[in-house]
Amino acid sequence: MSNESSLQDGAESRRIVTPSTKGHLHILGICGTFMGGIAALAKALGYRVTGSDKNVYPPMSTQLEKLGIALHQDDDLTQLEPAPDQVIIGNALSRGHPLVEAVLQRRIPYISGPQWLGETLLRQKHVLAIAGTHGKTTTASMLTWILEQAGKSPSFLIGGVVQPFGQTARLTDSDYFVIEADEYDTAFFDKRSKFLHYFADTFVVNNLEFDHADIFADLAAIQQQFKYALRTVPQDGHVLYPIDEPAVAPVVASASWVECQGVGPGAAWDFELNADDGSHFHIIQNGERVAQVQWSLIGVHNVRNALMAIAAAASVGVLPQVAAQALASFEAPARRLQLRGQGCGVAVFDDFAHHPTAIRTTLEAMRARVDSQRVVAIFEPRSNTMKAGVHAQTLGPAFREADAIYALQPDGVDWPLAAQLEASGKPVYVCASVAALVECLFANEAPYLGAQDASIANHWVVMSNGGFGGIHDQLLNGIMANDPVPTDG
Repeated sequence: MSNESSLQDGAESRRIVTPSTKGHLHILGICGTFMGGIAALAKALGYRVTGSDKNVYPPMSTQLEKLGIALHQDDDLTQLEPAPDQVIIGNALSRGHPLVEAVLQRRIPYISGPQWLGETLLRQKHVLAIAGTHGKTTTASMLTWILEQAGKSPSFLIGGVVQPFGQTARLTDSDYFVIEADEYDTAFFDKRSKFLHYFADTFVVNNLEFDHADIFADLAAIQQQFKYALRTVPQDGHVLYPIDEPAVAPVVASASWVECQGVGPGAAWDFELNADDGSHFHIIQNGERVAQVQWSLIGVHNVRNALMAIAAAASVGVLPQVAAQALASFEAPARRLQLRGQGCGVAVFDDFAHHPTAIRTTLEAMRARVDSQRVVAIFEPRSNTMKAGVHAQTLGPAFREADAIYALQPDGVDWPLAAQLEASGKPVYVCASVAALVECLFANEAPYLGAQDASIANHWVVMSNGGFGGIHDQLLNGIMANDPVPTDG
């Protein structure tokens, strides 16, 4: 016996079949943002969900525990006793891991997270997939908020906490599902990009550059995965792409069976800035101003993200005027120029930027906002691609809008980080530990601190795709030592 509900998609009718009896899913690598989202969706569907990870710690562990999901350390083989009905294996695990070996040895059914999601949920939804090298989380969050404000109540799975929902994943009865479509590989047994499992109806290519050098040989290899993805878009679907991105052109040129709509300068969807920092802009549709957005975000890169989200929302019938009104109250995801605290004339920001393009656009946005005030960049080269030195030659120029650069030289970086950063033309300080970096920063920035000055004249932007050894709290503690009443962000 099954519970059935019909979904209307234009003239098409889709049916979700929900088994009335659910099994036990066990997730290996459950504390990653994506896998944690899978866990939340599975729980909402009625499965009994358990999981394990190497690092079980907040905030994801707290979110999962609130859902009643039991967590194990990943060296505990008893978690597979009795055997779950199915194991979902995250792409951080591979052959040689004790739990992976046990699953294979015991013949327990297993699957990847993206494949489980696609087959269990996404085939029955109108999927709006946001792909590209940069801005996926932000653009997907914008689109989710637009659809929510338009009354469409979308389900979503996004690689960051979506505000104001305070969660990374949600399941509703809506026809629509917004997903951050990552090009990284699926699992150790499936080297295709994750987004090939998502059955997208609206597929957004936000931008495209070389990244993930640990799994892709070159840009052409990434482009090939995007070409494969466009082959899965139905003829009545939508592909949206930036008209001014050369690397995207050959991808969309291969998709002759589906309409590919350009977005950007001179295209049907365009924008016009009313403020240099991107805080106010007009939406241009077919050469005419149709709406304007005034919001709290900054940066032309976020304006471009917004334009993609508006165009994607239009593909499911949301008017640009409605989208613009929604964006006026949009809250950026965590770690996107997120204010962590302030005091002593300093504001400390946290940003996920870890690629030269993202670093450049983040600092350009900050510079446009603060004009001649001091901008300090604090950087950790943490990604596999960055550690390998793939972006070494373009790294220094990305920091030109900073007044000073403080960088961590972590283990595994054997190329001359300081020399490359000096191409920025700005003072560069490189240290081998977070503690030494913090000490160096306060020693050099002391002349710019103003305990008696309530105004903010210094902006410290911490950039890393990891925790950076807790440097944010160390910076705020240092500020407190100079100014006993800092303000939390």
